[in-house]
Amino acid sequence: MEIKKSNKAFQSKKTNLFIILSGIFLTNAILAEIIGVKIFSGEMTLGFEPVGWTIFGDYVLDFNLTAGAVIWPVVFITTDIINEYFGKKGVRKISFLTAFFIAYIFVIITIVTKLHPAPFWLEVNSPDPEGNSFNIDYAFNTIFRQGLGIIIGSLVAFLLGQLIDVFVFQKLRKITGPKMIWLRATGSTLVSQFIDSFVVLGIAFYIFGNWSWAQIVSVGIINYIYKFSVAILLTPLLYLGHHWIDRYLGKEIAEKMTEEAMEDTSFL
Repeated sequence: MEIKKSNKAFQSKKTNLFIILSGIFLTNAILAEIIGVKIFSGEMTLGFEPVGWTIFGDYVLDFNLTAGAVIWPVVFITTDIINEYFGKKGVRKISFLTAFFIAYIFVIITIVTKLHPAPFWLEVNSPDPEGNSFNIDYAFNTIFRQGLGIIIGSLVAFLLGQLIDVFVFQKLRKITGPKMIWLRATGSTLVSQFIDSFVVLGIAFYIFGNWSWAQIVSVGIINYIYKFSVAILLTPLLYLGHHWIDRYLGKEIAEKMTEEAMEDTSFL
């Protein structure tokens, strides 16, 4: 009887933990895709002038990033935590589920932007604060509707980055054991985000767009530097998350889950 109660409690805590982590992962990944259409200046946001570096000839490079990059590090951290306690299967499950919902959202947005706007909606929103003519339907469609290349690039880069991250993470865990969480988290992010940063740009703006390789490499470097730097700065949150989860699960359950999670180190 006691064994049944113990197993039931274990499964309940395990399920609750996966639901919470999956919710955090899914919300931030989808939100990053939606707000990613906005490009912001990192320097001007912090009150500095754009650096205006010249790279690859005459190409001027500034710290311009997509708004989605602001919260993407949360996805890194959540991936590593899911990987630690649920292994490759857990990360793969939530990654494919997230990719499906991202695709679903883009389909719905495409359909919605095709709907004919109500005349009164256009009229009441026609002037901007300065009194200039403003087409809110055009603004809505421009903001939410992304090109096919960006959608495909985002999905491919997302899935490839997640698979590489979980693979490298598990390989490093085999070497480090339960210690040195920062090493496997940072190491897996270092590799996976390098791939992610360039794959999404290459597909979206080189294959489907008109960017040059110089632009792809330049912007990819800036995105990679930001993602990797923030991931390192947020490492304390990774330890805080582990501490909270270990307390919630209990030492015995936490150790059992992490041991099970590290058994499968295959890529797929």
